[in-house]
Amino acid sequence: MTFERIGVIGAGQMGAGIAEVSARAGIHTVVIEATEEAASAGRRRIESSLDKAVQRGKLSVEDQVAMLDNIRVSAKMADLADRQLVIEAIVENENAKTALFRQLDTVLEDPAAILASNTSSIPIMKLAMATKRPEQVLGIHFFNPVPVLHLVELVTSLHTSPETQAKAESYAAEQLGKRVINSKDRAGFIVNALLIPYILSAVRMYESGFASKEDIDQGMVTGCAHPMGPLALADLIGLDTTQAVAESLYEEFKEQLYAPPPLLARMVEAGLLGRKTGRGFYDYS
Repeated sequence: MTFERIGVIGAGQMGAGIAEVSARAGIHTVVIEATEEAASAGRRRIESSLDKAVQRGKLSVEDQVAMLDNIRVSAKMADLADRQLVIEAIVENENAKTALFRQLDTVLEDPAAILASNTSSIPIMKLAMATKRPEQVLGIHFFNPVPVLHLVELVTSLHTSPETQAKAESYAAEQLGKRVINSKDRAGFIVNALLIPYILSAVRMYESGFASKEDIDQGMVTGCAHPMGPLALADLIGLDTTQAVAESLYEEFKEQLYAPPPLLARMVEAGLLGRKTGRGFYDYS
């Protein structure tokens, strides 16, 4: 159950990472972006990541060249026609993802091709029902940064076939060497259903003036041995993504612990999204 040709839609931080680890595994990977400009930026993002791996001695120049030969970045959806598996990694927006899955269903020539989403919160059934192949739709949720973190959440809907699940697990575990955990199709899945309320609690604590952002983060790093504090982690994830996941969780469960705090909403409206914009709870400029 191995894939030779996959596609990735979106060449941002997550999409580029998925493409990189797939190319490292010897899989020919086509990456699709919305425009030629975005495609070029995505290619540079992948090249930069591999350059850093070479500089750290984690990758030889020869292997780097071979990996880049396995990646083609394009702005044409038609270039996905022959793919056996396509992983969507676009903005965390249900309407955008649903429209994309509807389009993908008509682009892929192989009736057995699998459609996967890297969504961190949106129920897979909503995406599957936009296609005529719901039994071949599932979630393959990677974690940022993809080349470094070994976890993948596999999310199956009520329609996902056992064969689709087995093929996806083989791709993640055997071809990419990731650790796979299996989740039911509920908003947030396993990790974000636990993580997002923790981050939102930290935002509320900071918003209320109870403690400084530095003390909140230091308390969890030094007191609980977390690699980074919750506010720094929100900046790494992206405050817009954090808000989108929280909204998806709140819509599904209607529990107050999932409701985005006003401060988070104001920061997203202000474009203060964290590391990717140079400023969030902390300044990265």
